[in-house]
Amino acid sequence: MPVKNRFAELLPEIAAWRRDFHEHPELLYDVHRTAGRVADLLREFGCDEVTEGVGRTGVVGVIKGRTDSKGRVVGLRADMDALPIIEQTGVEYASKTPGKMHACGHDGHTAMLLGAAKYLAETRNFDGTAIVIFQPAEEGGAGGEAMVLDGLVDRWKIDEFYGMHNMPGMPVGQFSIRPGAMMAAADQFDITVTGKGGHAAKPHECIDTTLTAAQIVVALQSVVARNIDPLKNAVISVCVVSTDSTAHNVIPQVVQLKGTARSLAPEVRDQLEEGIKRVATNIAAAMGARADVDYQRGYPVTMNDPQATEWAADVARDISGGVNMDMQPMMGGEDFSYMLNERPGAYIWVGNGDTAMVHHPAYNFNDDAIPAGSSWYAGMVEARLPAA
Repeated sequence: MPVKNRFAELLPEIAAWRRDFHEHPELLYDVHRTAGRVADLLREFGCDEVTEGVGRTGVVGVIKGRTDSKGRVVGLRADMDALPIIEQTGVEYASKTPGKMHACGHDGHTAMLLGAAKYLAETRNFDGTAIVIFQPAEEGGAGGEAMVLDGLVDRWKIDEFYGMHNMPGMPVGQFSIRPGAMMAAADQFDITVTGKGGHAAKPHECIDTTLTAAQIVVALQSVVARNIDPLKNAVISVCVVSTDSTAHNVIPQVVQLKGTARSLAPEVRDQLEEGIKRVATNIAAAMGARADVDYQRGYPVTMNDPQATEWAADVARDISGGVNMDMQPMMGGEDFSYMLNERPGAYIWVGNGDTAMVHHPAYNFNDDAIPAGSSWYAGMVEARLPAA
């Protein structure tokens, strides 16, 4: 079957929910309107339980199957938060909040999971319990971790987790997935270079922090190029350089560097942290300056369980007729990783068609992807909890 017929029927309703979320974007944990609307809809659907305030502003819905002979529980997750971007889509349902927009498709993810929840509550054609999870603060706030720390796994006794994200550039409704590392560990670092400021015409009386910082920026690339196994993936990007002076004729006392480090393996993550600290502090010392490095570990690697990946691909294959299993991992970060660290599961891409890339001001979720996405969410429950 290509798509569950019920989702073709529900498409206008699900799209309306999506566009409402799009029109009212909220950031990080401040998703009170979105979460409230989600909770109200879950209650309308007849979910057996609806719990708000999980991980601060997350929502969890419980849908029991017709039978429960084995006590199995499957968790389905969607993210709810938007981004601090000025929207440039020009659509009639564009953001009504200046400086905020759904530029990553979380409005679509939330709507697709709501569609699946409505279908599962109507049919209940499975043996066990489905948990629908609506998470805040994926965009840098670690809402997935917050929900886990708030007892998500133990309170609802979840055995497996499944999540999905849209992907621009992939045909609408097509799927891609891979076993193992799907997305990168996402860390960040702040390097403070301190020297001796002074007049730019007298560099010999100064310890030049700008020159020192420039040497550090260049040398950090040697960590990836010369310290990491070339067959393994790693990225170091310095994204911000700022000084304590904006004058044309002042050598600053302090320069700040900010950046990110990405990796797909724990040992590489350790190498990146050690290498950034070593290079920065030693180059600064060689220049007569001092570098203080604050390295902060962020989201862990999003790791798909091999068996769960096969199950996820089987359901996707039934919907779209084919699944790309040869995709390369991506170096972006994803806090669904915290849930996958607790229980086996899988994260899959669904095609958004020929649209702007996520995090771009002209991006918009493609409503035509809804039937495939909702079918996959619901299909994972019916496949992993087959009716007795």
